[in-house]
Order: sequence, then C-alpha cells, then structure tokens
Amino acid sequence: MSFSTLPSPVLLTGAAGFIASRTAHFLLDAGVEVIGVDNLNDYYDVRLKRHRLSGLENRPGFSFYELDIENLPALRLLFELRRPAAVLNLAARAGVGYSLKNPHVYLTTNANGTLNLLECMRAFQVQKMVLASTSSLYAGLPMPFSETLPVNTPISPYAASKKAAEVMAYTYHFLFGMDVSVVRYFTVFGPAGRPDMSIYRFIQWILHGKKLQLTGDGSQSRDFTFVDDIARGTIAALRPVGFEILNLGGGRNPRSMRDVIAHIEQRLGKTADIQHLPMPPEDMPATWADIEKAGRLLDWRPEISLEEGLDRTIAWHLEHQEFLAGLRM
Repeated sequence: MSFSTLPSPVLLTGAAGFIASRTAHFLLDAGVEVIGVDNLNDYYDVRLKRHRLSGLENRPGFSFYELDIENLPALRLLFELRRPAAVLNLAARAGVGYSLKNPHVYLTTNANGTLNLLECMRAFQVQKMVLASTSSLYAGLPMPFSETLPVNTPISPYAASKKAAEVMAYTYHFLFGMDVSVVRYFTVFGPAGRPDMSIYRFIQWILHGKKLQLTGDGSQSRDFTFVDDIARGTIAALRPVGFEILNLGGGRNPRSMRDVIAHIEQRLGKTADIQHLPMPPEDMPATWADIEKAGRLLDWRPEISLEEGLDRTIAWHLEHQEFLAGLRM
C-alpha cells in the first residue's frame, strides 16, 4: 500500500503509548489525519505518556481525546463527531506479570474495549480495523512461531484477553464483513519504551550502577523488534486483507538476555551488577517469529537490527537522563 492510498482520518487508540505514539508520527508524516485516544491510566508513570504526546500535539493533522475505550457512550459520540475511516486499536493493558495481579482490568480493556470499537464501527459503517495482539499467545508451541499454529492454551490473563479480542474481531468480520488485520507483536523495544520492559530497565540500572534484576540465568531469548519497524508494519496492515493474523517480529534467530546486557555494558562502558531472580511460570523461555506472511501480504520486513536498535535506545536514555531520573519504574 502506498502512502497515497492510506485511509484518513484514522482513529488510533492508545495514542500516548509506546508503539501507538510512534505509529502516529509515521501516519502524520504520510499526510494521514490522526484522531488519538488514550485514557492516560497510571499502570506506569503518566509523565512518560505525556512526554510522548508532547511530540504529537503541535503536529498538523493530530487531535487528541482523553477517553477510555471501555466507555461506549463516549466512544460512540467520538465516532459520530469525527467519522474515522479506519481504526488502529493499539490501546491495551499490557504486561504479562501484572495481569496475574489484576486480571479483571485486562479483560475489560483488551476484550470489552475491542468489542466497543467493533460495535461503533458497525454503527458508523467503518470497515477496517488493525488490532494489536501479542506473541505471548504462542507459549509452549514449536518455533519459529507461525500464524497457523493453534493458540488455544494461553498461560496468562494478558494472553487470554488478547485471544478474546482476536476471536471477537473474527466474529465481526464473519457477520458484518469487516476487514481486520490482527498484528501479533514480538518484544518491541526502542526510545521512550515502557518502564516495565526489560531493555528500558537494563539501560537505567546499568547506567546508574543499580542492581540489575534478571529472572532466570539470562539464557531466555526473544525475537526483539525495533519500534519503528513495528510502526511501519502496523500501518502496512491497513491494506485490505479480509481477515488475517500477521506476525510482526524481528524474524531472526532469537537473542538472549545475556546478549542484550553485554551490548548495553559495552556501549555504556559499565558492568552490570546482576541479581538473579526465579523465572516466573508465565514467562516464555524463547520467542521467534515466522514473518513470511507479513512479507507476502504487506510487503513488510524489519530493517533495524538488535544492535542498531539498542544503540538508538541507549542514545535516547543518555539524552533524557534528567527527565528519566524522576520517573517511577
């Protein structure tokens, strides 16, 4: 899909989030009007969300509404007033570990929130949704993870809530002909990332000489994917596909946490003080995306290596040291 054929305006949920805010910049660069929605919840420090928004709010074509997708009347009013041409649903309660502590909010946001959007799309005849999902659904299955694998055994409330959203989206595709691209993200990292994610924490802990808390022995591995690649793939998924599930990942051999820590140590010229913690049962030992389908249907492939992405992320942390020092991790 060329930029000239992208739908506009686009309703982008979770607009103050890590991935969605970067996606908004790419859309605006392409001349697409972006209607941003976010409830600015305090799962992590809201100041980081406001920091991301500050880079968007003065850009032509961007408007923002502090609104919760669980609030169906407010959502319906927004659809009525702004008439989006497509929906990018990146709003979510994220994080596997926290979903064990507060599973109810994961279901209400990730499943019911998606249902609310689908209902508004049906009422206002919006035919296209891109739904952000997760590689966590592949737990226990053979690698590299392909979209054809049965993901019927989620091992966290987070994964279960994302599965529920995927299934509901398929139902609306079947009943009402909606065109839905489900994009399953694989371990996204980059500048202005979430403070509960490993790479953000590793950089901050090593930079400031604090204990680096590492679950397991560090041999667990991930198919790390740089945020710009994820944003480009999310936008590419706006093209009509019918209903498809698409992996967006690095597509390379998974890299261990030890590799990541070693690269950060080398770039910062400091040694990590590692404190090993038990591996939680909901954690996956490895992830690895088969990205052939996204390449074939979306003409998408990742461009940024783990090393280049880490260097860009470290540079951002160094540039924003004073701001980050005051944030809650």
